[in-house]
Amino acid sequence: MALVINLATTVKNSMLTPLRDAIDAGSGPGTISFYTGTIPADPATAVTSQVLLGTLTFSEPCGTVSAGVLTLSTVTPDSSADATGTASWARIKDSDGTVVADGNITTTGGGGMIQMNTTNIVISGPIGISAGTFSL
Repeated sequence: MALVINLATTVKNSMLTPLRDAIDAGSGPGTISFYTGTIPADPATAVTSQVLLGTLTFSEPCGTVSAGVLTLSTVTPDSSADATGTASWARIKDSDGTVVADGNITTTGGGGMIQMNTTNIVISGPIGISAGTFSL
């Protein structure tokens, strides 16, 4: 049997606020970088052979927490991708480079933390996020 936990909205908000604050930590806005290859075991694991495709920049603050959802503010796109490849995971960092989270990338409907209309990135092409939320 699956475990079901329904959290009160105030609890969800109190869990998402530290995520927002971690992305906003440091002297400027946080970033989200897109990579090829296998996602590391955890955010403390260094990037090795994975190829950096590009990096987007969050607004500061990165978003607002309300009704159990962290809704992202505008994310500045990367207008010129660093490399060609298939985006399979992303790493979120604060402005000082401290890793906050890693997450998988899939095409829309694929269930990834980030869902894109295409995961195929082309060097010098744009990478963007039109909207985003974290929810519990």
